[in-house]
Amino acid sequence: MTETEQKAPPGWLVLLLAVSCGLTVANLYYAQPLLAELRQAFGVGEAAAGGVVTATQLGYAAGMLLLVPLGDRLENRGLVATLLAVACAGLVVTGIAPGFAVLLIASLAVGAASVVVQILIPFAADLSPDAIRGRIVGRVVSGLLFGILLSRVVASLLAEVTSWRVVFLISAGAMAALALVLRFILPRRAPKTDVRYGELLRSTFAMARKHPPLRHRALYQSAMFGAFSAFWTTIAFVLTAPPFNYSQLGVGLFALAGAAGAAVAPLAGRWSDHGHGRRLTAAAFVLCAAAFALAGFGAHSVVLLAIAAIAVDMAVQTTLVVGQHTIYQLDPSARARINSVYLGTFFIGGAIGSQAGSIAYHLGGWTAVVVFAGVLPLLGLAGMTRTRG
Repeated sequence: MTETEQKAPPGWLVLLLAVSCGLTVANLYYAQPLLAELRQAFGVGEAAAGGVVTATQLGYAAGMLLLVPLGDRLENRGLVATLLAVACAGLVVTGIAPGFAVLLIASLAVGAASVVVQILIPFAADLSPDAIRGRIVGRVVSGLLFGILLSRVVASLLAEVTSWRVVFLISAGAMAALALVLRFILPRRAPKTDVRYGELLRSTFAMARKHPPLRHRALYQSAMFGAFSAFWTTIAFVLTAPPFNYSQLGVGLFALAGAAGAAVAPLAGRWSDHGHGRRLTAAAFVLCAAAFALAGFGAHSVVLLAIAAIAVDMAVQTTLVVGQHTIYQLDPSARARINSVYLGTFFIGGAIGSQAGSIAYHLGGWTAVVVFAGVLPLLGLAGMTRTRG
């Protein structure tokens, strides 16, 4: 059966993939609203505490480049189950970590194993016919984005009533359950290549040289995710300090505002199917920069901060979906490898944004953060004016 003859995947399977992506990607973000508690628990400073988020994102970037290409080489159900088992083990270690160094190492491992998300998204793309691929991928990505945004709420609420350690231990249980469910329910997806691992990695990096739109979209999203990460890594410091003095519960409730931005993902996929991707990308860059300008005036107004959070999340989700719609058309036989370049690059940007944002907050407070983060989408916009991708 050719791609043009494919039927749309059943709704229950799309929902399962979306929920799986949301639960797994949440592992990368549970720490963000807990940084103030981690500082107290381990006696470290703001910049060091931000290193937990950075370590997780660097692990994810490494997994994207070294593990995700295996999605084109190995049968996906077994690969997904194995990675989820590793994530489960890493989360258990995170939850019982006796020292900060152990926490950092475990966070790195959890980040690397959580790349199962980026095996499931190409899986969804392969199951979808050309005419509605953007729409289906947008639905699955919306699950991923809800996971990113709601992870902060869940982490804050659980930490408020129990302990930050419980957050990671509960997620470990969720990963174990997902490993079993996906291992036995996912359709079989045959490998698309039988090349050896070394050659597979070389061919992955060759994708970046071969496809200029892949390079462009990866760099655009790197800038956007750097801005996104700088915002969400440091906002907990802002909300738990005067004049807000929020508890963990308050930080979690604030994160609900950002979740509203996830609704744009299916729309972005639909508009991409109709050829509006480039205009959507430019609009998203402008919206993101404007959001940080607004956030700069929100140091004493939670309403302005909430509006900025929604706008930032909408902008980042739009460029993510448009970018994936673009790159999945480049080479259907190498979607996992193409995706690994795309996601690996932009999570490096996210790791840089998290750490640089933490340092900026330490040195210059919230104003330094919004100036740093607001420049990133403008750099992306400037780059887009010089390319066609």
